[in-house]
Amino acid sequence: MTEVYAIILFLVVLFLLLGTGVWVGLALMGVAWVGMELFTTRPVGDTMITTIWASSSSWTLTALPLFIWMGEILYRTRLSEDMFKGLSPWLARLPGGLVHTNIVACTVFAAVSGSSAATLTTVGKMSIPELRARNYPENMVIGTLAGAATLGLMIPPSIALIVYGVTVNESITKLFFAGVFPGLILATMFMAYVAIVSKVSPSWNPSMETGMSFGEKLSNSRFLIPVLTLITVVIGSMYAGYATATEAAAIGVIGALLLATAQGSLTPSSFRASLMGAMRTSAMIALILAGAAFLKLSMGFTGLPRALADSIAAMELARFELLMALLVFYIILGMFLDGISAVVLTMAIVEPMVREAGIDLIWFGIFVVVVVEMAQITPPIGFNLFVLQGMTDHEMGYITKAALPMFLIMVLMVFVLIWFPEIATWLPENLRQTPS
Repeated sequence: MTEVYAIILFLVVLFLLLGTGVWVGLALMGVAWVGMELFTTRPVGDTMITTIWASSSSWTLTALPLFIWMGEILYRTRLSEDMFKGLSPWLARLPGGLVHTNIVACTVFAAVSGSSAATLTTVGKMSIPELRARNYPENMVIGTLAGAATLGLMIPPSIALIVYGVTVNESITKLFFAGVFPGLILATMFMAYVAIVSKVSPSWNPSMETGMSFGEKLSNSRFLIPVLTLITVVIGSMYAGYATATEAAAIGVIGALLLATAQGSLTPSSFRASLMGAMRTSAMIALILAGAAFLKLSMGFTGLPRALADSIAAMELARFELLMALLVFYIILGMFLDGISAVVLTMAIVEPMVREAGIDLIWFGIFVVVVVEMAQITPPIGFNLFVLQGMTDHEMGYITKAALPMFLIMVLMVFVLIWFPEIATWLPENLRQTPS
């Protein structure tokens, strides 16, 4: 019964703080402070300072602001416009036509951004006017963009995977490569849905594209060379074992600066804007991680995570039953919290359960990210929905309805991961390691 009272107390304090508008990171620290004061005799102030410093000075965490800065720099280039020029000639003849550019462009940009919001904004500002001008169904334009933009959370370099890796102390590089195949498979499932709808929907009647010769298609493909080169260098350096995730992030920043300079997009104002944008996002995430680290320590002193893990073990839930319970739990939590906050808020409790059940933490990271992707398009707090509302002026209900098929495809992806776990585990298990 003590554990039940402790849980109720922590939840009351947490929701009280969040309800008063306190930042998520500070709310986590507040809950941890209450736990330390009531359940331990250790000096709370000294413990908090030590824990926050240890979590903030992690070398692994250095990759986070670097990858965010890389995405901020590329956000201010003509990358989305060039991607559309390079991709559209090849995708126009597929069933579903140029709607596929939403999905493929988001997949490509996700591999150099790591941010769902940056991916959505960058691709959307170019693709929405172009697809509207060609009379593609508005709900498909909006829905595919909302769903495909979430790939920025999975395809490396993923900010969500960095946060998860730091929280559970797992290899960022292995998590990155665990997300490659699931991300590509999810993108393929989105494209298959578009192809099916284009064949059965009576309202699908876009303007036909002017045919291009093979030579003209190849000529337009030159616009894809810069971004594909950057992806190859950043991801390839990690896979070949030449660079850690942090070193690859530094390489990516240099590459993004060179790309922006070559395009003429790097001006003093855009450089300052990219720095400030990266600083704001990095500071927000770092504060959340610091609060989560303190909360995790506080939870450890109370013995609550271990007690809950033992309770779950005593229930003798099968692995599938536990994953289904966590799926529902994270979907509900995602209705009220952004993805990164949901991950760091729950890992202190969930991690011992997952370890007790013998679930691979690398695989579980991909499972969590897929569910967190759902949170991006789940009302009332789905961040991608708000971004699209600002870009299109549609009502929230319309955007939510348009994104619903993408949500259901992500649910299907969860089951695909459960049935075929090798999708996430094969690549990191065969990852080349740098000689020590």
